[in-house]
Amino acid sequence: MLEITWFVLWGVLWAIYFALDGYDLGLGTLMPILAADERDRRIMYNAAGPFWDGNQVWLITAGGVTFAAFPATYAALFSGLYTALMLLLFALILRGVSFEFRRKVDSERWRRVWDYCHVGGSFLPALLLGVAFANIFQGIPLNAQGVNEGGLLDLLNPYGLLGGVLFVLMFSLHGSLWLGVKSEGPIAVRAAAMAEKLWLALMVVVVLFLVSSAYFTQLFDNYMNNPVLFVVLLLAVLGLVQARVFLGKRSMLKAWAASAVAIISVTLFGVIGLFPALLPSSLDPAYSMTIANSASSQLTLKIMLGVVLVFVPLVVAYQAWLHVTFGHKITDADLEYEEAY
Repeated sequence: MLEITWFVLWGVLWAIYFALDGYDLGLGTLMPILAADERDRRIMYNAAGPFWDGNQVWLITAGGVTFAAFPATYAALFSGLYTALMLLLFALILRGVSFEFRRKVDSERWRRVWDYCHVGGSFLPALLLGVAFANIFQGIPLNAQGVNEGGLLDLLNPYGLLGGVLFVLMFSLHGSLWLGVKSEGPIAVRAAAMAEKLWLALMVVVVLFLVSSAYFTQLFDNYMNNPVLFVVLLLAVLGLVQARVFLGKRSMLKAWAASAVAIISVTLFGVIGLFPALLPSSLDPAYSMTIANSASSQLTLKIMLGVVLVFVPLVVAYQAWLHVTFGHKITDADLEYEEAY
């Protein structure tokens, strides 16, 4: 029972991370398209500025849960996908540094260098996370020793790349909606227009991904055995449809919230399809990392559950306060503030 509880927590933490960090990764990805001048770029930096580091706490939490609750899975995952995860890490570091270093020197060339780092450090994580999770859904060539017999290029298969495109579009839509929440004037108009185009593209890719998942993965097996689980997929569809409805009414906050529901539901759809595996093997199902063969001891799981039940609500409360406090539209007065990005 404890293993199942931790599996659920594992999936929920990844879903929260994607819903929160997804919009600031999307903002950075869209910067070359939506920012017409320096003021627009500063609005986009400040739309993510107060939130991005707090959002990444969920990435650390999800990784920490994998390490503490399912150490064998953590070992197989982080050694098997070592190169891809190092690329992800360096990209996130560059993006984080760009927030602080960009304003240190009053030089157009200096700012442009950090803008490039910011855009690359936003696009690459979105792509890599999508490729990684699509490959996990599909199965990784784990042998009996839990060693990945594939390489980095093996991850770039059609289904993996489709997952990467799905994440980039999903996060870009989420980011453009957040920019609509945080800005006003011409850049807000451009953000809404971009969101409409991204929504159409995302719907096409979502359909392709679902059809491909039925062909390349075993994700639907759990759903066919327990049809009530299809409610998760239905929530994802409703979230996307509601996001478009609210976007049409220019209710940007509601559209962003609906997009967050869609991202969480899409993530949970994949996680539920994986159960009871965390890291399926494409060589032999017996080699898969599951909640049964990769979990920590019962004592460890009990102690950590107590820690999580105390600290996760505190983090949720802090994140809620942060978004309420800094969720207002960015004005010229905000940009003149000494600590503004």
